[in-house]
Amino acid sequence: MKNRKYLLPIAATGIMALALSACSSGEDAAPASDGDCSAYADYGNHDGKEISVYSTIVDLEATNLEKSWAKFEECTGATIKYEGSKEFETQIGVRAKAGNAPNIAIFPQPGLMADQARAGNLKPAPQAVSDLVDQNWSADWKKYGTVDGTFYTAPMLANVKGYVWYAPKTFEDKGWEVPKTWDEMMDLTKKVADDGTMKPWCAGFESGEATGWPGTDWIEDVVLRDEGPEVYDQWVTHEIPFNDPRIVSAFDTAGDILKDDQYVNAGFGDVRSILTTGFAQAGQPVLDGQCAMHHQANFQASNWPEGTVVAPDGDVWAFMAPPSDASKGQAIVGGGEMVGAYSDAPEVQAFQAFMASAEFANTRVKLGGVVSANKGLDPANAQTELDKDSIARLQDENTTFRFDGSDLMPGAVGSNSFWKGIVSWINGASSQEVTDSIESSWPKS
Repeated sequence: MKNRKYLLPIAATGIMALALSACSSGEDAAPASDGDCSAYADYGNHDGKEISVYSTIVDLEATNLEKSWAKFEECTGATIKYEGSKEFETQIGVRAKAGNAPNIAIFPQPGLMADQARAGNLKPAPQAVSDLVDQNWSADWKKYGTVDGTFYTAPMLANVKGYVWYAPKTFEDKGWEVPKTWDEMMDLTKKVADDGTMKPWCAGFESGEATGWPGTDWIEDVVLRDEGPEVYDQWVTHEIPFNDPRIVSAFDTAGDILKDDQYVNAGFGDVRSILTTGFAQAGQPVLDGQCAMHHQANFQASNWPEGTVVAPDGDVWAFMAPPSDASKGQAIVGGGEMVGAYSDAPEVQAFQAFMASAEFANTRVKLGGVVSANKGLDPANAQTELDKDSIARLQDENTTFRFDGSDLMPGAVGSNSFWKGIVSWINGASSQEVTDSIESSWPKS
């Protein structure tokens, strides 16, 4: 028998209200069973209840996700039935339409979540979940879970894009300094090229049917850093056209690196080899001494060979792609998952509150491999120096955070014409031609 500590049944709204005080302490929660359910008591008794959860998360990450809510199951009596699938993006809508939706869906893209909300399939988040998000996340994050003025989904985990990976020893030996502005990064790029011992950059945009997506990250970085959050927001919501001159300029700025054979693609070939180089392997020339820099998100840490030391004095480390103007402060493009519900049953709402809590964030981050923007997360629970760096950036009140633009755009653009446009662009099409084409693909309704 599991050792559980229960409260007497109370109204679901009471459970949610009490969850605020129980789940926002930021204290660690070990996934191992220690018999102490005090941190979970206010979620109530849901013995015998089953909560189905569906997401894109598979393999080791799925195993760790299930470990992170094992204590919730033990202490509430609920059973979480989890299903991870790479077909989630196409199947979630099919299931909802057929009346076979999960109780909880973990959305990787706010745009997909918004489609489900507008179709009337998602339940608005309980007030307690909304309050937890107000307490534990910046307003930027809550906005991505809100559709037409109604809050539906709480943030879960996060990733930080825009890191530039390099070998500290190489920089030290060559006397190269980490740039503080985009112009300084371009000066360094030219200096590396002139040195002649390696190419400045290595890149890989190949990702099967999703080939091109790493290139969208480059464009998003430049738009946010050059034009600021207001223009970025207007771009992703189509308040300005995709071929606005400022967006065309962003393509040109990124192209100053990515479309110059003198600057790319170390270890793989010319510019066009970017499209045949797998994104997970593209950074290897940094370790091999063939290239100086590689642009990729924090999850690049898991792409290095086993035994690679990721640290400021290790084999590889990373700096954030710098702003055009150092006085503008730090701007980050990132991504993450959003937890939404197709049911408003008490046990489902209790689980939503747990997933929005600092308790969950600390438990999952302690298991390794992920970070969260939850302000109740103790950075000491991060398993690597890079994770600690990412968390510090996400928790910094001076950080301007914007969600990955392609994930916010309609699917016909963000996961279709934008990706394909990057392929055409690397193959030689001009920034104007590509942005004109993407603009023409934007849904009219």
